[in-house]
Amino acid sequence: MIQIEDVTKVYRMGKVEVRALESVDLTIDDGEFVAIMGPSGSGKTTLMNIVGCLDVPTSGRYLLDGTDVSRLSDNRLAKIRSRKIGFVFQSFNLVARTSAIRNVELPLVYAGVRIRRHAARVALEQVGLGDRLKHMPNELSGGQQQRVAIARALINDPVLLLADEPTGNLDTAASAEILKILGALNDAGRTVVIITHEEEVARFAKRIVRMRDGRIVSDQAQRIRTEVSA
Repeated sequence: MIQIEDVTKVYRMGKVEVRALESVDLTIDDGEFVAIMGPSGSGKTTLMNIVGCLDVPTSGRYLLDGTDVSRLSDNRLAKIRSRKIGFVFQSFNLVARTSAIRNVELPLVYAGVRIRRHAARVALEQVGLGDRLKHMPNELSGGQQQRVAIARALINDPVLLLADEPTGNLDTAASAEILKILGALNDAGRTVVIITHEEEVARFAKRIVRMRDGRIVSDQAQRIRTEVSA
């Protein structure tokens, strides 16, 4: 699924060179649930951007689902993002004056799909919001808004679900709900990668990759998923 080989990312700001990633190797197989952890400046956000095809490495290779995306154009990267990756962000990123079902439909609108209402309804039912189709974001709790965002991420049936601090704006009970949904999606065969700085969230994954100073410092599978208490 994800194969990162000797990836380095260098940002240049004037005469200053910042090495955000240094010789990173990482493989994530189909159907895994992986948490990528690290403090600010560890490189986890840069790694997420590369995994999500939002950026490309300075050197090294990145293969996503068998395709080498390391040197693709912005247009090609955009197509891969829309077809293969579902994104879930901390801030939900819902359109404020648009109903839940229309928010979920948006990726299909951008893809030029005309028949989309049924798929959006099924996606919302999958996250337990079949009775909130016409609700606006301001009529939903934070946890419900994040569930709408997850449904939207699933609408194109991506091979990878990439969640960036998905519980960062939620209380404990809503966080537990979101993690249970992500866990159920993974149990059904979906590959899930979470970027987080929260130990409790990371322990819910089946594997934890820890980063520091642009390098992976540990990569450990967990025998038992730790449930998050509400």
